[in-house]
Amino acid sequence: MLAGCAQDPLAEQFRSGDNKNYIAGDGTVTEFAIEQRPTFEPWEGITESGAFLTSESLEGYVVVMNWWYAACAPCRAEAPDLAALSEEFAAEGVQFVGVNVRDTAETALAFDRNFGITFPSIIDAQSGGVSLAFSGVVSPQAVPTTLVIDREGRVSARILGRIDKSILRELINTVNQ
Repeated sequence: MLAGCAQDPLAEQFRSGDNKNYIAGDGTVTEFAIEQRPTFEPWEGITESGAFLTSESLEGYVVVMNWWYAACAPCRAEAPDLAALSEEFAAEGVQFVGVNVRDTAETALAFDRNFGITFPSIIDAQSGGVSLAFSGVVSPQAVPTTLVIDREGRVSARILGRIDKSILRELINTVNQ
């Protein structure tokens, strides 16, 4: 058996078997230089309210995408900050989109009401199509994960784990100029 020299905190959480039903990111923030910003495949999906949403409909906007599900403790903890930031940046045209990886539409709607979320979430639990479009950028096991996407449709920044409101605000401001 080969042993790696570096510890992988996500792998360690998986191996621990503590049954918390998610692998929490450690809050690592990665910013990508303009020339190295990853792109993603086109995606589409149905939101919790039954609307059809596509990556094409968001072209030209700064987009904040957040992978989450209702029973995820860090997702619940960051929800008020995401709600506040989505309101703060609404007048500037920044689009927030959730990607719900486990719940039904009804559960997601209840979460929205409970936390004051007004932005849409794609219900991606059955198809995984949105998550798959970001392969190599978003680890489907690390929830929550938040991406900031620039107006050219490239990933400017990624947060693995619960967001820090002030850091996410600065990451948005970086591409919303």
